[in-house]
Amino acid sequence: MSDASSFDFAGQRWRAFPQGALYWVERDALIVADLHFEKASAYAARGQMLPPYDSRATLDALDALIGQTAPREIWCLGDSFHDMDATDRMDESIRARLTKLTGSCRWTWITGNHDPRPAPELGGETIEEMRIDGVILRHEALRGESDPEISGHFHPKWRLSLRGRSVSRRCFVLGARKLIIPAFGSLTGGLDAAAPVIRTLVGQSEALIPVSDRLLRFSVPA
Repeated sequence: MSDASSFDFAGQRWRAFPQGALYWVERDALIVADLHFEKASAYAARGQMLPPYDSRATLDALDALIGQTAPREIWCLGDSFHDMDATDRMDESIRARLTKLTGSCRWTWITGNHDPRPAPELGGETIEEMRIDGVILRHEALRGESDPEISGHFHPKWRLSLRGRSVSRRCFVLGARKLIIPAFGSLTGGLDAAAPVIRTLVGQSEALIPVSDRLLRFSVPA
């Protein structure tokens, strides 16, 4: 893992990945948010047909990143499942792969608004939030929180111009006390990092976009 993708937050060292994951160097921990497993099947149940491969694609990306980083801990910051029936719709092979992964290290599901009770049958520990080594891990940033906090929920993205055309990329929103990480799921939309709700929560911040050889940093107005 290249130091070019590293940054400091809360007195600790972190690495950002283009897939939307965060690596906590001091704890050897991988952090992801908003996997939204089985989102496509949830839409299909309501009559909006989407390709049913999102869970497999998300798991493939996560599995590859776990193989790359070999973390001791994995923290999933909520909305890991698109709804409470997601595991019932999930292919058995996906459930088996997830269960194997959760048994490979310390695995923690933090609850989200989509999954207030993540599936216990898949293994891992389930909690609402965690304060660890001076950092709070939760699903949605809490207004007025004075301690360093890492969260997901908003799926932040940043729009930039590449080769004359406008594109949006997953981004990490880094403020003095808050770090909001992007959605890791393969079938997730996003909210502009400069959206009022994010600016109100984070204040003056940067949008961090990891690419293959460096970390792009853009100022987000307060």
